[in-house]
Amino acid sequence: MLTLTDKAVAAICVLLTQDDVPAGAGLRISSDPSKALRLTLAPGPHAGDTVIDRSDARIFLDPEATETLRGSALDAESDGAGGVRFAVARPR
Repeated sequence: MLTLTDKAVAAICVLLTQDDVPAGAGLRISSDPSKALRLTLAPGPHAGDTVIDRSDARIFLDPEATETLRGSALDAESDGAGGVRFAVARPR
């Protein structure tokens, strides 16, 4: 299963507490046909999504992303312009 660093948890919590984000929302990670990952804020999980909830940081993984990210860790860092950049560390 995907694990979250403390920095990722903090960044996701900040995103989810914005005024225009509904209660129960989360960061959804989905995979497109080229295996690229897409991160979006979603009001809730889609059918078949795996839900990860750690300290109010909710992640929704589509089935393909669940497999792709198995054993990986999600991290976050400031992009220097007031935003956040997420990175995935995959197992070796």
